[in-house]
Amino acid sequence: MKKKKVLVIDDDADVLDIMEEALKYEGFSVMTSNTADDLVTLINNYKPDILLIDYLLKGINGGDICHQVKVTPQTSQLPVIIFSAYPRVLLSLGNYGCDKFIPKPFDLTDLVGNIKTILSAGFRSTKPAIY
Repeated sequence: MKKKKVLVIDDDADVLDIMEEALKYEGFSVMTSNTADDLVTLINNYKPDILLIDYLLKGINGGDICHQVKVTPQTSQLPVIIFSAYPRVLLSLGNYGCDKFIPKPFDLTDLVGNIKTILSAGFRSTKPAIY
């Protein structure tokens, strides 16, 4: 069985390390990046099954990146989870088309469960579910 590929973008190296370790332990193939500067190339080369992105990145808004992914025909079906320590920002500005929003700090078991749910057959959300 082919491992599902997860692309994680966060400018916090500690968060990337923890998420990479936890997701690999759960059997995912993981690529991390501390920048979204070359996201199109990352997506085209790695071909992730899901994208996890922090809402606040240096110099760019993760929500805007999500929106670009969702409106681009080649990537529009790529599930996107946005995570942030500032959940009220997302609620006040819209959902950017993300499939899930998870507030930081989050439980890694819950994160993995959400990823598995989103990657399961037939899942499509029109609004982010917040827990």
